[in-house]
Amino acid sequence: MNIAKNGTLILTQLTKTSPQIFSSVKVGDLVDGTVLDKSSRALLVDLGRHGTGVVYRGELQNARELVKSLDTGSPIHAKVIEVDNDDGFIELSLSEAGKQKAWGEVDELRGKDEAFTVKITGFNKGGLITSVKGIPAFLPVSQLAADHYPKAVSAERTEIGVALQKLVGEEISVKVIDANPRMGKLILSEKEATEISSRELAKNYEVGQVVDGLVSGVADFGVFVKFVDNPAVEGLIHVSELDYRIIENPKDVVKVDDVVKAKIMDIKDGKISLSLKAMKVDPWLVVADTYSENQGVKGKVYMFNPFGAIINLDETYQGYVHVTEFGSVEEMKKHLAVGNEYSFVIDAVKPTERKITLKMKK
Repeated sequence: MNIAKNGTLILTQLTKTSPQIFSSVKVGDLVDGTVLDKSSRALLVDLGRHGTGVVYRGELQNARELVKSLDTGSPIHAKVIEVDNDDGFIELSLSEAGKQKAWGEVDELRGKDEAFTVKITGFNKGGLITSVKGIPAFLPVSQLAADHYPKAVSAERTEIGVALQKLVGEEISVKVIDANPRMGKLILSEKEATEISSRELAKNYEVGQVVDGLVSGVADFGVFVKFVDNPAVEGLIHVSELDYRIIENPKDVVKVDDVVKAKIMDIKDGKISLSLKAMKVDPWLVVADTYSENQGVKGKVYMFNPFGAIINLDETYQGYVHVTEFGSVEEMKKHLAVGNEYSFVIDAVKPTERKITLKMKK
């Protein structure tokens, strides 16, 4: 008899101290049940063979929109946060269950590598803000497709911000590229969602082909061009492919809505690289017809670099004055100013190096 009593006591004690041994549910499990009773302080839930669950006031507040729609008998989906609380119930969370389910659906989207549509709700200096299954998500500027990438004249934050603001309220196709429920981090990419389409479209073109295009954007690194025969296709002319001259600002060469003819130089992963320079005759092949050593010339200062100054001699050729002519960059800038014209003497003409070196005229 004493043995039976002792066994009962031990069993009772174990039930209180280690309920997980006797329960088929554990902390973190998602469970389904039916609402038994609803009040402002708690929600009782019939969990069938698992027992009775409870959602307390704090959790009711966290999931108040869902709770409003619940009545006695309503089916419910919840997460176990305590197996046997002080009241003897299985304590539940509705909001945590919703989050866990949402993250599960996000993980499924990522696993299937599927594209889906989101609505942009905001932006910051780094990209666009949206949500997926109720989870806050971020789309970095670097992951925007070419059509939406900020095509500012320069990379100033204010200009990028203006470009991003225009996308607020728009729906765009994206893919999940990073999901971390623990850190609450969900990163999306429009570029990944459109990559396959871009690759397919690019197959209609080949390297060496000349295309007609419309300038759709000008950035400090180059020019975006939409193809006239298919505006869904967009190529990039890098600043180095705009002209045989050194170009500091692409806007000096073209502006938005200009019609241009460009040559396809490369096609890789659906990205098309174009060139305006390739459409022109190489002027360095005939530079000797215009300039020679010891010739006196006039030129306008175009820009400085750490090694000297670039001088525009005419609309085709540029010359170069090395900083050693002056002793230092500071001294050079005392003698030369961007936009001003000065007299020079040609020190050397080097067609193979595409270079004309100059000296100040004494």
